[in-house]
Amino acid sequence: MDFKDYYKVLGVADKATQTEIKQAYRKLARKYHPDVSKETDAEAQFKEVGEAYEVLSDATKRSEYDQIRALRAAGGGRRTAGSGASMSDDEASRQFSEFFRSVFGGGMGGDEPAGAGFRQAGSGDWGRSFSHRGQDMHHRLALFLEEAVQGVQRTLKLDTPAADARGRMHHKTRTLNVKIPAGVVTGQRIRLAGQGGPGHSGGAAGDLFLEIELAPHPLFAVDGRDLVLTLPVAPWEAALGAKVEAPTLTGSVNLTIPKGSVSGKKLRLKGRGLGRNPTGDLIVTVQVTVPAHHSAKAEALYRELAEVETAFNPRQSLEKR
Repeated sequence: MDFKDYYKVLGVADKATQTEIKQAYRKLARKYHPDVSKETDAEAQFKEVGEAYEVLSDATKRSEYDQIRALRAAGGGRRTAGSGASMSDDEASRQFSEFFRSVFGGGMGGDEPAGAGFRQAGSGDWGRSFSHRGQDMHHRLALFLEEAVQGVQRTLKLDTPAADARGRMHHKTRTLNVKIPAGVVTGQRIRLAGQGGPGHSGGAAGDLFLEIELAPHPLFAVDGRDLVLTLPVAPWEAALGAKVEAPTLTGSVNLTIPKGSVSGKKLRLKGRGLGRNPTGDLIVTVQVTVPAHHSAKAEALYRELAEVETAFNPRQSLEKR
């Protein structure tokens, strides 16, 4: 398979931090999500971005990938550590293919058709018996958080193995309509019995496993089954207490900001998160936000407040250290 520069895919430097990699992935995943993107190659781009993030977000995989990337850059004159033997460009490509298969599974290697979107598992030895069960297939399915909470109907196009009249194997594209139930979470697998590869000589068909992953959201972060929202509030709302409108995945709610709230205070909305039995919560983190510009009257009020609250020292805890 062709070598992919995952740093270029995400548009980050090879010394990028994990935070920078995560931010780049979220931006691109949102841009190329097949349900919203108008790009002609959105699905392929979305998959490539996901591949890049899966490797670069894992310290071990990233380290292995960086070594192979360095070999590619050095070309045929690069020597392997401690061996004295040179590493050819073809050998570096082979190592990358092996590395790629170790990350994404054996069926994602260079022998699969481009854009296959699945990996095969448990095929066994076809020549061992006359009748044999078909291969299981795994397909990654990216969902928006709203879709995960409410459920969604999806049409999938899958490249699957098939046998011709002479029993020779090839690949064909088929369309499958699936219903994703409400309450799925990242990493969950949905089994579709008999929708995998065809059986051999009368054997049963394999199964299709949909592996759920959640696309980044502009407002909510995911922490297991909980959602996390940072909610800006005005200084007077935090000081006096207030009822403010807060977004959730199922519509806005009126949230009570307790009197005397400070930045970092956490409020919990039960059952507003992800999953079922149990359903997670929505954790709202208060962020006191000061206006960038004040009117003359507002500045006068602040000066008056400063004169009244002379006993308050926000840096008192620092002075004790």
